[in-house]
Amino acid sequence: MERTIDQQQLGWSVYSSTYQIFTREDWSELRKDTPMTLDDTDLHNLAGIIEYVSLREVTEVYLPLSRLLNLHVHARQTLHAVREKFLNTSTPKVPYIIGIAGSVAAGKSTTARIIQALLSRWPNHPKVDLVTTDGFLYPNDVLEQKQLMHRKGFPESFDLKRLVQFLLDVKSGCLEVKAPVYSHLTYDILAGESFTVNNPDILIVEGLNVLQHGRSDAKTKIFISDFFDFSLYVDADEKNLEQWYIKRFLRLCETSFRDTSSYFKEYSTLSTEEATQMASRIWKEINGKNLTEHIKPTRERARLIMKKEGNHVVEKIWLKKI
Repeated sequence: MERTIDQQQLGWSVYSSTYQIFTREDWSELRKDTPMTLDDTDLHNLAGIIEYVSLREVTEVYLPLSRLLNLHVHARQTLHAVREKFLNTSTPKVPYIIGIAGSVAAGKSTTARIIQALLSRWPNHPKVDLVTTDGFLYPNDVLEQKQLMHRKGFPESFDLKRLVQFLLDVKSGCLEVKAPVYSHLTYDILAGESFTVNNPDILIVEGLNVLQHGRSDAKTKIFISDFFDFSLYVDADEKNLEQWYIKRFLRLCETSFRDTSSYFKEYSTLSTEEATQMASRIWKEINGKNLTEHIKPTRERARLIMKKEGNHVVEKIWLKKI
């Protein structure tokens, strides 16, 4: 099933040779007998702001991925048992951690929720938690002090030390590890609120920065990706990403931006033309720049890359060779 594709077309020089490349049709065959455990109601609840994933998409793309991840988790659980037998010890269960990266508007959150739902239905790892790195952004008052509000989402806007410590505690088998909570409505960390991760079988960590290793904890030189057992990048052409971002922005202007508590409530009064121009400017000055400079260069660090086309449908999968 391995495919040879023009490297110039892929745009990644030598990196393409380190991946097995699957068409959607070939990838779907790898589902084997994996049962469908989601229905239309589930997918409606898991959908994003602008993208809806069909049962066909789940069947052809996400079920094979779920099977692959289940095999990886089972192998790790078996290795843990072998290690305990060899050392004649009993150690705490260590969660299997999956990192999901990609641009703003790529559909990372929807992908993460679908993977969480599918993996939690496998009998050997029913407890699957999901954490987004948005909660590890510095609070707005800190960003303002550092003059980084216009750089929100860039590597320097995250409290990397806190994120590394969180992952270190989770990977050490600690119980009740707390993660801060971010509100997209108020565009800030929710003071006094937290999400507790209590030694799950699997932890999914989703965010812009999860595959970056240009910055680390200054004292320990530990990187976020050091904690991942598997990593995934949701990919799409930038022209599609920009269009999806604008579409999402327009939808938000008609919905949550109208909430009086919204940080962006002033945008709710914009005309469609004004909102489109604003979204385009934000993309070019912030999100597009962050993608080009910091996010896209991490793509080839992922174990698996999902390439979407203009309709948000995954058409190709790159799986790194072992």
